[in-house]
Amino acid sequence: MIKVNDSARIQVANLIASEGHPDDSFVRVGVKGGGCSGLMYELDFDNVMTEGDQVFEDNGVKVVVDKKSFLYLVGTELEYSDGLNGKGFVFRNPNANRTCGCGESFSI
Repeated sequence: MIKVNDSARIQVANLIASEGHPDDSFVRVGVKGGGCSGLMYELDFDNVMTEGDQVFEDNGVKVVVDKKSFLYLVGTELEYSDGLNGKGFVFRNPNANRTCGCGESFSI
């Protein structure tokens, strides 16, 4: 399961409305190779399911993860930060052994 905290829930709703995404849009979260730690997070809005997608709903937000990425993301909490250290979505991943300084890449 992917958890969504209140700050991320608010930001997701704001982005869906302000960017004109369809009402049935959801958050698609994934992992791809790259970054200084080996793996990078992906986050986008989508409204088309694909075979093998894992679907979760937490705090009123529908989150979809492809089957392969789910293995890396199980138990992750999605947050949103607009603090002095940067603005954007933050992944709190209990599976990550190492993360880079910017928090955009990790290794397991």
